[in-house]
This record gives sequence, structure tokens and C-alpha cells, in this order.
Amino acid sequence: MNIMIFADQESKLLYEYYDPERMKDIDLIISCGDLPPEYLTFFATLCHAPLLYVKGNHDGKYEQKPPEGCICIEDNIYVYKGVRILGLGGSMEYIPGASNQYTEWRMRARIRKLRWKLWWHKGFDILVTHAPAYKLNDMEDLPHRGFKAFLKLMDKYHPKYFLHGHVHANYGKGFKRKDVYGTTRVINGYEFYVVEYPGEPVEKEKRDERKQIKDLCSHM
Repeated sequence: MNIMIFADQESKLLYEYYDPERMKDIDLIISCGDLPPEYLTFFATLCHAPLLYVKGNHDGKYEQKPPEGCICIEDNIYVYKGVRILGLGGSMEYIPGASNQYTEWRMRARIRKLRWKLWWHKGFDILVTHAPAYKLNDMEDLPHRGFKAFLKLMDKYHPKYFLHGHVHANYGKGFKRKDVYGTTRVINGYEFYVVEYPGEPVEKEKRDERKQIKDLCSHM
């Protein structure tokens, strides 16, 4: 299965110079947030592939004008052709009370509410978020800091993919498109990127950096 990932930045190549040939082999589209609803509606209308999305921290307009023809997977496990996809949008809270922003505690509370869905589906295969995970493709400043709760989810359920956005390629030389956490492939979907599911298996990472991240979580 070929999955097209969107996040944060509209693609002129795909949008302004739309060519159906570029999308003909795409089986599923997933938006990781911070894109205009009209942008998602455009692809949902013209492409044969279903379009799933979570909300970014700048997607408050979705409340009044959600993307048409798209499927919101916030706080849900959506199953497509046997693949279990868990959605948790939003970013770290940096403006108190702002929509689609969460403290670490509130993100953990969202995940706790999913316990029956996680039990029923026996876990999940793809984690879709807007924000990255803590110390995994995130940044030091609060608005772009990742969630430790996402690390715990991956430690427990070992999904094949973790797809996120929020950290832009033009933020600096520290941008990472791909990474690995344990047996999970981590992809920053900035603008667009295509992954093949399930892809090649990942050998378990033993780098000291990853061990340090897990140790941090074990003491939370």
C-alpha cells in the first residue's frame, strides 16, 4: 500500500500543477495537520484514495469549515484494509486555552480515554499525530516540543509507522525527514512524502540516544 503524507505546507507541485498521474498509485492519503481545509477537499475530490486527517495547532477553522469528503481520525482508531490507524492531533500548549494545544497531562488523558478502543483493536499499526514525540524530531522551544506520551505508546504497541508534522524543513539544518524508534519508522510529512506500507521490517535500535529517551519515559 502506498501512503501519501501531507503536513504544514501546501505543495505547488501537487496542487497548482496537479497531474493525476502522480497520484494514480496512491492508495491512501494522510494529513498530519496545519493545512487549509480547501487543500484537503481538493485531493479528496480528485483522487480515488481516501483522505484521513488530524488537526494541527493552526487548524481552528476546521470547526466551522471541515474538509469535505475527508475522514477525521482524531481520538480514534480507523481501520483501512486491515491497517489500524490511530490519530492524535494538536501540539504542545504554548497559548493557554488555545484550540488544538495540549499539555503533556492532557495528551495523556486523551490516550487514557482510548484504552477500550486500543484493547478492542489489539493496538494499532500507524500512529498519526501533528506534533512529534519528545526528543524525536522535535525542537527545544515549547511550541515545537514533542510529547513523551507518544513514546510510551510506541513502547507499548510497536507500530510500524509514526507519522507527524509540525517541524518544518525551513526551521533550520536540524530538520529530519526520517528516523527510527525501536521497530517503528518515524516520518515527518512536511509538504508531502510517500511511504510504502508495511515496508521492510526495522531491526530494533540499540543506539544510546534511543535508550536515553526510553529511560526518561520510564521515570515519568
